[in-house]
Amino acid sequence: MELIGRSWLFFQDQVLGMQWLNTLIGNALTAMGLSMDSVMGGALRFFIYDTIKIFVLLSVLIFGISYIQSYFPPERTKRILGRFHGIGANLAAALLGTVTPFCSCSSIPIFMGFTSAGLPIGVTFSFLISSPMVDLGSLVLLMSVFGAKVAVIYVILGLAIAVIGGTLLEKLGMERYVEDFIKDAPHIEGEDQRLTPQDRLLYAKEQLVGTVKKVAPYILIGVGIGAFIHNAVPQTWVEMILGSDNPFAVILAALVGIPMYADIFGTIPIAESLLFKGAGLGTILSFMMAVTTLSLPSMIMLKKAVKPKLLTTFIVICALGIIIVGYIFNGIQSFLV
Repeated sequence: MELIGRSWLFFQDQVLGMQWLNTLIGNALTAMGLSMDSVMGGALRFFIYDTIKIFVLLSVLIFGISYIQSYFPPERTKRILGRFHGIGANLAAALLGTVTPFCSCSSIPIFMGFTSAGLPIGVTFSFLISSPMVDLGSLVLLMSVFGAKVAVIYVILGLAIAVIGGTLLEKLGMERYVEDFIKDAPHIEGEDQRLTPQDRLLYAKEQLVGTVKKVAPYILIGVGIGAFIHNAVPQTWVEMILGSDNPFAVILAALVGIPMYADIFGTIPIAESLLFKGAGLGTILSFMMAVTTLSLPSMIMLKKAVKPKLLTTFIVICALGIIIVGYIFNGIQSFLV
């Protein structure tokens, strides 16, 4: 058992966390005359290390997930989801969201296609909530920073928000607030495209290149903000505003995160720095969930497909779920880290 524990810690720290890379970069910068205790040296080390780590993990994850995704074209996905009913359908849609694109803006066109294909509104919204919030990338990246327990509980609670949120929207009869052009869109049934292994590898490569180009600016901005927080922002400031002693920290973090736009890869370095400075774990995770699920650009896109009442209800349900999850994590933080 002890050997398994040591092996897991090695995997988490040295493979996922790439601590060897952090040490290597620190030694290289020190040899160049920079002190790792200075603001400049520490920020540069953080920026280089996190940028390389995130892009390496990003590349491996996107390639692998895209290869898996090639087995689930829209028609096949619709048929799979059509086999489930009730809560089971919402859960299936939420689980499907874990192997789809990495940001909410990418998920909305798929959501619109599912809705026009006649899938229940609750099922499509369960997919829309889970896709950016709890994809497989979030699980691996969260493990690299916060550990396996935090990552697994985050994914479970994120799926719960997706299932409960979709179910509530369906129970409230919100399907009548979907724009008519979505409901009446012609839907052509087609055969699944038979792809060879080479086709799937090419598809995965194209998804990798396209996604990296799209998210690279947000990753660099996120790492830059993280480096600044990590090395220039006084710890007392973060503890006072976002620490566990502030009962409104979770709500504040969620409200701040909603107007922003990033994916899980861009928010991880900010979250890592905030945790180091003393912010509550639940506060950090609420911020991440809000940024990835309710970003302003994605809500503007969604507004084109649904009427204001449905959009408002969706935002309120997600925001309440995110805030509740934040308080849950803050309550159990001492048992997790």
